[in-house]
Amino acid sequence: MRDNRPKSRLLALGSAGALVTATLIAGAVSAPAASAASAAGRSSQDREAKGAAIAAARAAEAGIDWQDCPADWGLEKPIQCGWVSVPLDYAHPYGKQIKLAVDRIGNTGTKEERQGALVYNPGGPGGSGLRFPRRVTTKNPVWANVAKAYDFVGFDPRGVGHSAPISCEDPQEFVKAPKMDPVPDTEADKTAQRKLAREYADGCLDRTGRAMLQQMTTPNTARDLDVVRAALGEKKLNYLGVSYGTYLGAVYGTLFPGHLRRMIVDSVVNPARENIWYQANLGQDIAFEGRWKDWEDWVAANDAAFHLGTTRDAVQAKWLELRATAKKSPIGGVVGPAELISFFQSAPYYDSSWVPVATVFGKYVAGDTKALVDAAAPNLSNTAGNITAENGNAVYTAVECTDAKWPTSWRKWDRDNTRLNKDYPFMTWANAWMNLPCATWPVKQRTPVDVKTHKGLPQVLIVQSTRDAATPYEGAVELHQRFQDSRLITEKDAGSHGVTGLVNPCINQRVDAYLIDGKLDDADVTCGPHATPKP
Repeated sequence: MRDNRPKSRLLALGSAGALVTATLIAGAVSAPAASAASAAGRSSQDREAKGAAIAAARAAEAGIDWQDCPADWGLEKPIQCGWVSVPLDYAHPYGKQIKLAVDRIGNTGTKEERQGALVYNPGGPGGSGLRFPRRVTTKNPVWANVAKAYDFVGFDPRGVGHSAPISCEDPQEFVKAPKMDPVPDTEADKTAQRKLAREYADGCLDRTGRAMLQQMTTPNTARDLDVVRAALGEKKLNYLGVSYGTYLGAVYGTLFPGHLRRMIVDSVVNPARENIWYQANLGQDIAFEGRWKDWEDWVAANDAAFHLGTTRDAVQAKWLELRATAKKSPIGGVVGPAELISFFQSAPYYDSSWVPVATVFGKYVAGDTKALVDAAAPNLSNTAGNITAENGNAVYTAVECTDAKWPTSWRKWDRDNTRLNKDYPFMTWANAWMNLPCATWPVKQRTPVDVKTHKGLPQVLIVQSTRDAATPYEGAVELHQRFQDSRLITEKDAGSHGVTGLVNPCINQRVDAYLIDGKLDDADVTCGPHATPKP
């Protein structure tokens, strides 16, 4: 569910492994062992909850030493930066600490208008939130009203960017192209991809270390979020989460219901335990195919601009022809099918990519290969960008693989993805290979949090488009059912991933009303779609 996937691997979206019980004495039954295991799990959770409270109290006392941001972070004044220390392992709050990078910009309104901090997570896992305060410095009109009331606060989650960054592979190797075609032709192709996935999982352990890798989980990031809240001097958290940030918010709301003031979740991960994370990725494959077809319909309707065909089938034929050409001989020596998918998938992800992707596609068909190579090939000279890309993918993999149990049977992976690929070929195998390291993950996999309402949880605002590819609509419905008294705003007949940042007055006004005045509609609301891109 990465929002900004690198060009080399593709998008991605487990539960603790079954406990192996000791040999039982003759005549004993397995139920006591099961209850002992669950008791051990509760004990661990209790220790982590106490550790989180200790860390938050410590952070509240320490506060944050705000300074001008480092010049190479790309965050202009008056944005300020600082650090918050959190335990690597919340079960041992006085043990090893790691530092999280945070930034903020003060509210633009009066002292009387200020309502505290609004903390943001953009998704991933692996996305940095540090650019959030730039919505103020760049005068983003959608957020102008909210900025009057709130400090905008971003942070790099554990393992990300400046916050004890992790790695699974040499960044230059990570982006090197061309990669293998994700769609296998033979069993040998599958064997080769399985070997790459195993090597990637092993690389995560080698380059990150067991102690850190074992603690790369969504519940730990939620605990970090509560420590950040305390360090900001906020008694209760105001939170905006997009994509994976919605799952982080759902877990936070479950673990710390009384610490929330207001929360908006936008483009929602289905938080059901059985969906985290293997099933979530299979669901993505289906949704991506639907949104890919939406884009092809739009391209066909705008044939005068792109000259790619006047029907969806005609556009698809051009895509398959391009794909076959790149498979036979990578374009420019570097753009094969894997690189094409990585570039073209941004169209079903975001409406803002519809015109740029179609423009590059149209230029290629007209004979200009340079535009495609420039757009889809890695830039090996951009070492900083490649480090960021590799780090983002490492965090994505580490969190999703450690969060929950994944199938270890290759037969299951092969059967599920072969079946899906027949009807949903655009993303299925690419997504499978990206997530396959989870099948041989080298550290213990956890049990996902049972997301639900506990005492103190405020009303949560859920925003979702019906044709979202990365987080299918059913996820918003599921969270809505789990969080009592929540409100759901549905953007009908739209599918751009991340709704609250788009211009749609029906939605924008309700977001403002909730964050500024605490007002929600008496019932769920359906809004029409935002404006369709124009060539």
